[in-house]
Amino acid sequence: MRTLLSRPIQVDPSFHIGLSLVVILAVAEIFAAASYYVVRARAARVSAQAVVPSAARPVASPVSATTSAPVTAQPAVSSAAVIPSPAPSLVDQLLQEGIELRDRGDMTNALARFQEALDSEPNNTAVLEEIAKTYESMQLLDRANETWRRIKEMGPSAGAAYELADQRLKLGVSPLAATSSDVASPSADVAARRDIGGNTEGSVMGITEVKTTETPDPDAEKNLTLQIGIKKQPAATVDHTKVKILVEFYDTVGDKDIKLTNADVNYEWLTSKHDWTETNPEVLSVRYLRAKTAGASSESALSEAAATVRPGQKGRAKGSAADSGKRKYLGYIIRVYYDDELQAVQAEPSRLLQHFPPSKSSSSQ
Repeated sequence: MRTLLSRPIQVDPSFHIGLSLVVILAVAEIFAAASYYVVRARAARVSAQAVVPSAARPVASPVSATTSAPVTAQPAVSSAAVIPSPAPSLVDQLLQEGIELRDRGDMTNALARFQEALDSEPNNTAVLEEIAKTYESMQLLDRANETWRRIKEMGPSAGAAYELADQRLKLGVSPLAATSSDVASPSADVAARRDIGGNTEGSVMGITEVKTTETPDPDAEKNLTLQIGIKKQPAATVDHTKVKILVEFYDTVGDKDIKLTNADVNYEWLTSKHDWTETNPEVLSVRYLRAKTAGASSESALSEAAATVRPGQKGRAKGSAADSGKRKYLGYIIRVYYDDELQAVQAEPSRLLQHFPPSKSSSSQ
């Protein structure tokens, strides 16, 4: 009996190789897919953790307002909305106070405020402009022109103030005209008329201009001359015998007290008739002379140093040089009377009027 014996099947080696490659590729495919999904899931979990704190941080910030976290965001908000506007400077405050005082007719304190502001900023054109306008309203035209010239010397860099100064110096200012800023101000207008004519209404005489000239003199401590323009109002009829002009000079004694000067005072009319029939204004020259040599005097002699002038006169008020080492020239007050009534007052510095207010009547002098 034939025995059938099975022989092992011969498998091609290339088959095993191919099968192995398929298995390897399948395993690699499965591993790659698993890695992809694992990495993606991890990234999603990390991003979710990052989003939760950032979303929760605005809610937690009010609780930790004192910590350092909100400090970085707070300046950006407060710098535009919380920080107040800067307070006005001292110069601006003084300037505004001076303008308000001038509008109320208090020229002396107004000039004091302006000068205080100018001490802080000597080239402040706004302050200089207000000083010039104040002098104009007081009819101190020589001082006003000095201030306008100071502004003009600054050149076009002074802006609108330079143009205004140039206009003022070219055209001049009428003695009865108020400054442009005072036209609409009744109080300033009244103050201007009072300074020109003494009385608020019905003035006859006025002071148009006072020019101050100092002459170098080796034999004198001070040699100063005032040229005073005295003008009758256009519609007024003047009896020159009723005109009285009082010019008083003042000194500081020991840099403290203010007293009537004891220097020599001389006066002279520069115009011929000084009766206001042919010339208007008439010009009076008054000289203050303090010699370096000392002499004897008494306090009672001080009143002799005031130049009381009447038209037609030419004279001298003899003072004394005593206390010359202690005395120093301060300024002057000019008073004009007509028919025994005060018409015009002008002082330099203006604070002298606080110490020596003018009398309404010449008979009380």
